[in-house]
Amino acid sequence: MKKIIYKTLITLLFLISFNSCDVVEDSVIGSTLVVEMSGDWYVKLLLNDVDKGGGFQKISTYNTASDDGKELWIDDRGHLWQFKAKAIANTDNLTFSGNDLASNYDGYEITVTITNGKVTKGDVITEEGNPTDGISFDIVFSDDPNNTYNVIGYKRTGFAEDEH
Repeated sequence: MKKIIYKTLITLLFLISFNSCDVVEDSVIGSTLVVEMSGDWYVKLLLNDVDKGGGFQKISTYNTASDDGKELWIDDRGHLWQFKAKAIANTDNLTFSGNDLASNYDGYEITVTITNGKVTKGDVITEEGNPTDGISFDIVFSDDPNNTYNVIGYKRTGFAEDEH
């Protein structure tokens, strides 16, 4: 009787081991329509070529909820001026802009106008010598309407030596 139970258990374990793992195809992970313009960036806030932002600061660009390829969030993460606005994106030429864009950063409500926004691919060399993408745009804040600031920098490389 013990041999029959033993053989039955072995057979069941053998059958279970073959049926417990279904073979499935790998999932295809897509990307957003603004993926070429998205990421974390180290930028400087300049006014008349003078740094007004305390050196390199991290900002982010990313898709909107609609992910239609026509809008792009520009989010300074509270590091430059406390703004977060949806700019109009052109993914064909990697540009972005917008007039009087609403910004509400943790209750700080202003509008911003972004012009000359551009992402460039692989043409920037970091201070430590690593190639990466570039970003630049001009911005006017509604609470400082007489000044046009230039934001310029590079995409975060992930290398420790490029972190700020």
